[in-house]
Amino acid sequence: MASIQQVMKAMSDKTRRDILSLLRKEGKMAAGDIAARYDMTQATVSHHLSFLTEAELVTSEKKGKYIYFEINTTVVQELLVYIMSLLKIDGGKDNETD
Repeated sequence: MASIQQVMKAMSDKTRRDILSLLRKEGKMAAGDIAARYDMTQATVSHHLSFLTEAELVTSEKKGKYIYFEINTTVVQELLVYIMSLLKIDGGKDNETD
């Protein structure tokens, strides 16, 4: 798994969170189709996709001359487990100190 720092840094950007939401909703998409949804250059969108790929939040697969991206929910689940451990979630009971 990518480091928690990489994942959190990748998710700190609104555009990258929007791309994750788009992939969650639409499923696997070509880079060009993702770029067409945003008012920015394809190079900028590619930068965001590279950041998400390095953080392992998305996977990519090259088919012919196109690269398709898909959300990797496993990393998000691992991040949630980590955050829940920080909160010491124990079945909904409040944690009280004695």
